[in-house]
Amino acid sequence: MDINKHIGRDVVMIYQDRRGAITKREVTIQAVQQGRAMVFDRGKHAPRTLQLDGILDWRPAREREYR
Repeated sequence: MDINKHIGRDVVMIYQDRRGAITKREVTIQAVQQGRAMVFDRGKHAPRTLQLDGILDWRPAREREYR
């Protein structure tokens, strides 16, 4: 699936940061450009910039995951 099609939508992703830590994140995709995804991390209640190559897996979130 193309993550660009989900701008403005909620997704659940598995992400590996530069140090190798793997986390599950519930985010809203705000923009995708230059190898990065600008997201709002719903767990941290803050904006984040994620490297696209660090996104190991993702799927659209179900509405009940946020209630």
